[in-house]
Amino acid sequence: MNARQNTGSGNGFDVIVAGAGYVGLAIAVAIGQARPNLRIAVVDAAPEGAWRRDGRASAIAAAAVRMLDRLGCWQEIAPGAQAITDMVVTDSRTADPVRPVFLTFDGEVAPGEAFAHMVFNRDLNAALRRRAGEFGIDLIEGVGVTGFDTGAQDATVHLADGASLTTRLLVAADGVRSRLRDMAGIGTVSWDYGQSGIVCTVGHERPHGGRAEEHFLPSGPFAVLPLAPAEDGTNRSSIVWSEKTQDAERLVEEDEIVFEAELETRFGLKLGEIRVLSKPRAWPLGLTLARDFVRPRFALAGDAAHGIHPIAGQGLNLGLRDAAALAETVVEADRLGQDIGGLDVLERYQEWRRFDTLRMGITTDVLTRLFSNDFAPLRAVRDLGLGLVERMPRLKDYFIRQAAGLSERAPRLLRGEAI
Repeated sequence: MNARQNTGSGNGFDVIVAGAGYVGLAIAVAIGQARPNLRIAVVDAAPEGAWRRDGRASAIAAAAVRMLDRLGCWQEIAPGAQAITDMVVTDSRTADPVRPVFLTFDGEVAPGEAFAHMVFNRDLNAALRRRAGEFGIDLIEGVGVTGFDTGAQDATVHLADGASLTTRLLVAADGVRSRLRDMAGIGTVSWDYGQSGIVCTVGHERPHGGRAEEHFLPSGPFAVLPLAPAEDGTNRSSIVWSEKTQDAERLVEEDEIVFEAELETRFGLKLGEIRVLSKPRAWPLGLTLARDFVRPRFALAGDAAHGIHPIAGQGLNLGLRDAAALAETVVEADRLGQDIGGLDVLERYQEWRRFDTLRMGITTDVLTRLFSNDFAPLRAVRDLGLGLVERMPRLKDYFIRQAAGLSERAPRLLRGEAI
């Protein structure tokens, strides 16, 4: 869909979002729902329909489910979603015949409300795209942003096809290697963990019962996340497997039989025979934190603002918290007649999100360094810590509510309220 053909009212917009992933689409939909008077476009370099080929799944925290429900998306996503009913955490070596459970979490933050669901990425994307279309949001696909110029009243956004658009606010939601972040002159603090994350979907004989498992192994965490059964009844789980980069690259290129054998030593036989249902893929793991989230008429959101280790399963949820906070900031400013792209307005968003982002970045970094090793004294200390948490119900409840995104300072959408 080309914005210049779709709208028929020129190339001027109030908000342009670069990146049609979940975060970018959520920002556009949230603003469009609350302020239908604003003209919004989403620009994405990926070819039309590329998102349909994404076979991965993600953990969506309770607060994000509330947000998606408020945006009118959850009813469409829910039939293919799987509630996480409980979670267990173990700490062992790969070859250990028994993996003792050090920590368990119940799966509800309120009666009938799971602390997280597993959803397929393409289902989430489809629901957000449908709502974007209903709100008249323009979607420009297959054309990336090649540059932008910021003026006193608006920014001019240059596209790869030679066209230019104007906007009062440009949002970069174009991923951890954001080109727009670099164009804006925003630096980052970043480092590599020497690990890569392997992702695939597996089928297994016995049902998982909604249980998620995270095994801390010397090479990195190995997570088994429950998925809804396939249409043919196949029991499925999503694997997020951290390994040293060299080993991960070797594993994904191995013969399927060899890969499944390596997988089985980590997965175990508790769910019966397993088989890989999707081609395993690996990506490098690191920490990236933007030094600033905003410039005049420019804001970062999602992975463009922060890329973290998947050890806590919070990457996507952190991005959706950005989306909710930025949308609320923009909507309230517009209601008050303020300039939605003004630096004074955007700094409210930055102040709102910076501490949460820094805290999560530090938390995942500490956890990664603490658990991705086989140093015996450190192992004893961390196992003692896990055991203590297991025996403190109030502390466990606090952790689960934080993981669910239900903090007191959460944006309204994450509390299930309209902006």
